[in-house]
Amino acid sequence: MTVTSPASARPGTDRARSAGHALVESLALHGVRRVFAVPGESYLDVLDGLHDSDITTVVCRHEGGAAYMAEAHGKLTGEPGVALVTRGPGAANAYVAVHAAWQDATPLVLFVGLIPSDHRDREAFQDFDPRAWFGTQAKRVLLLDQPERASELVAEAFFAARSGRPGPVVVGLPEDIITRPAPPELHPVVPVTDGGVAPAELDALRELFVRAERPLILAGGPRWTSRAASRLTAFAERHRIPVAQDWRASDRVPFDSPVNAGQLGYGRLDSLARRVEQADLLLCVGGVLTDVPSDGYTLRQSPSSTTVVANIDATLRGRSGALTRQILAAPDTFTEALTGLDLTGHPDWTQWTAGAREEQERHAALPAAARTGAGLPATAPGTAHMTSVVAEVVERLPDDAVYTFGAGNHCIWAQRYLPTRVFPSQLSMRNGSMGYSVPAALAASLEGPGRLTVAVAGDGEFLMNGQEIATAVQYGAAFLVILMDNRQYGTIREHQERHYPGRISGTQLANPDFAAYARAFGAHGETVTADDQVAGAVERALKAVADERRPAVIHVVVDQNIPLP
Repeated sequence: MTVTSPASARPGTDRARSAGHALVESLALHGVRRVFAVPGESYLDVLDGLHDSDITTVVCRHEGGAAYMAEAHGKLTGEPGVALVTRGPGAANAYVAVHAAWQDATPLVLFVGLIPSDHRDREAFQDFDPRAWFGTQAKRVLLLDQPERASELVAEAFFAARSGRPGPVVVGLPEDIITRPAPPELHPVVPVTDGGVAPAELDALRELFVRAERPLILAGGPRWTSRAASRLTAFAERHRIPVAQDWRASDRVPFDSPVNAGQLGYGRLDSLARRVEQADLLLCVGGVLTDVPSDGYTLRQSPSSTTVVANIDATLRGRSGALTRQILAAPDTFTEALTGLDLTGHPDWTQWTAGAREEQERHAALPAAARTGAGLPATAPGTAHMTSVVAEVVERLPDDAVYTFGAGNHCIWAQRYLPTRVFPSQLSMRNGSMGYSVPAALAASLEGPGRLTVAVAGDGEFLMNGQEIATAVQYGAAFLVILMDNRQYGTIREHQERHYPGRISGTQLANPDFAAYARAFGAHGETVTADDQVAGAVERALKAVADERRPAVIHVVVDQNIPLP
C-alpha cells in the first residue's frame, strides 16, 4: 500500500517535489507535530519543506539541546522524537543524546545533513562517516543515496526506533540527494508489534506466584503507556504485591500507592536492596535487572533465583542474573493479560508488602517543618536548604506535574521527594548525562502545556544547556527550574573525598548570577539565600509560569558541605 502525497511540486516552482520535501511529508504521515533543529546549509531543502508544513520547527541554540529535547519527547510520548542537525560539528554535538537514547531505550530519529555525495571520502569540509561515528550507539544508521527512497527511509527509521527495545536511529541526508526529484507516493507507516502472552505462559506465571512467599515486581524499561501503568498498579494492589521501580523510572506506580516500595539504583533504600535478594519471585515488567538496579551486578545474581522477565526485547539486552522465563510482550500487552490472572490460593503477602511500603513512606517523607528549615542541619550564612525549596514546591504541586532532571547530587532531592502520581511524569537520564534538565523541561512543556513542568538542576548541569531558556521564551514553553548552586561538581567532589580525602582538585566552580542570566533571556529569575525567602520566591515563580507563560528560575545558593538527604 502506498500513500499519495497531496503535493507534487515544490511551491513556487515547476520542479517535481524533491526528496527533502518528501521526507517532511513522510514525517507528517508518521504523526510528527514538531522537530527540534539547529539549521545547517547541508539540509536546506528539508528546511524549505518545513516552511509550508504543519510541523513546528523549534529552532534551538545547540545541537546537544535539540537532540535532548527530541529524546525527552520520545520518553514522554513513546513516539520517536525528531532532531535535525548539520554535518560534522553538528552531528558531534548531538551525539550525547544518541548515547542517552541508546542506554535509556528511547525512540529517537536524528536527521543529519551531509556533504554532497560526490565529495565523500575526500576530506571535504565537515565530512565524516555517519556509520563509523554512530554505528555502535544507534539501532540503525541509514544513508539516503537514492532520492526515490526518501519516504521509505523515514518509514524504516521510525519502525526501527519504535520496535522491540526502542532506541536511536540516525539518517544521513546528502545535500545533493535531497534536492533531487522524488515520486509522489509516500511509504506507509510500518506497524510495530507489542508481542503477546500465551495461555501457557500465564499458567506458568500463576504457578510461580501461588508458590511464592515473598514476590516482588520490578517495573521499568521502555514501551510503557498510562494504561499499562494503571493496570500494573491495579494488579499489584489487588493482590498486595510490592513494586520496586527501576532507577529513573519512578512513575510506573503512583508515589502514594500502598504497593510502591521505592526505586532501585543510586540513592535507593538498603532495605529495598535486601528485599530484592530475599524475594523468592521477581517479576520484571518492561525492563531487566541491569547494572544500576543490581548494584553493579551484585544483587540477585544467584543461579537459583527465580526471575521472570516480561518485556518486548528478544535480546534481553542488559540482563544480569539467572532467568527463569521470558514473556515477549510490551507492558501494554502484558498488563492486559495480567488483569485476567487468577491468583486464588496464594499465600498472605500483606505483611511483606506493608513492610516494604512503610520503609518507602519514611524514606520519601520530607522532614517535619522542612519548609522553614527547622530541624535541618545548620548552613553557612547566605545559603538556604535545598530541602526547604523542594518542600515548598511539593506543597503546591498538581497531581499531574512533570519532573525533569539530568545528573548530579541535586537529583537526589528530585528522585526522593517529588511525587510521581501519573505516567508519564519523570524524565531523566539512565546514562547519567548532564545538561538534560532544561531541554527536557522545554520539550515536556510544549507537548503538555496544561501540565506544570518542574526541572531540578545543578549549577554545573544547568550551564551545559541553560541557553535553551532563550528557546523556551521564543516558543512559549513555561516551566519552573529549581537550580541548586553549590559552586562545584558535587558528585565528583563526593567521590574525591571518599578516595582522596582533603585533596579537592578539578571540581570547584565560579558561577554567574543565575537569576540575572534567566532574566536576560526574558524568563523570571530570583535568588534564594535564606530559608525565609523560599515561600515568596516559589509563589512568584509559579505565578510567572502559570499566568505569564514564561520559564522561571529559582537560583538556590546552598552550603557546599550540606549533607545529601
